Amino acid sequence: MTDRLMITPKTKVGELLEAYPALEEVLIEISPVFAKLKNPILRKTVARVATLQQAAIIGNMPVEDLVNQLRVAAGQSITAMADEENGYLSEEPPAWFDPNRVVSRFDATAMINAGDSPLNEVLHKVKLLRQGEILELKTPFVPAPIIELILDKGYRVWVNKSAGKVSAFIFRL
Repeated sequence: MTDRLMITPKTKVGELLEAYPALEEVLIEISPVFAKLKNPILRKTVARVATLQQAAIIGNMPVEDLVNQLRVAAGQSITAMADEENGYLSEEPPAWFDPNRVVSRFDATAMINAGDSPLNEVLHKVKLLRQGEILELKTPFVPAPIIELILDKGYRVWVNKSAGKVSAFIFRL
């Protein structure tokens, strides 16, 4: 079909699965972390806002690989893409980061593993930050959709991935 959704890094996961329901299993085969999409709560919340670019970060893989595997499975041609760097994934901490400024910590791992979305809780905690303060958010993977929303609100974010653990540091200017 020519009028079906063209799969790109900006395609939302929910739109992808609505247009191509069979790709749910392909996603899970690509990375078991995507099995969480079977949870109806996450399907209605995260899948609506998360793009494939964000999903690639969560799946710890290049976005081009994810998109092209999905395109092949959907019968679309593969395409070369520019690798868009996400500034918040740098290995070195940014100039604004100071561990003494961390005033709040929230470990969302159990919530995510139970199939719940920590979005509302995180946004509430972020709103409580005062200028110059940092919230540390711990998750089992890079929470790209949440980070994108927080960045859009004018905060700074740095993600530290070490020893299989992910900490996103959210700084209020």
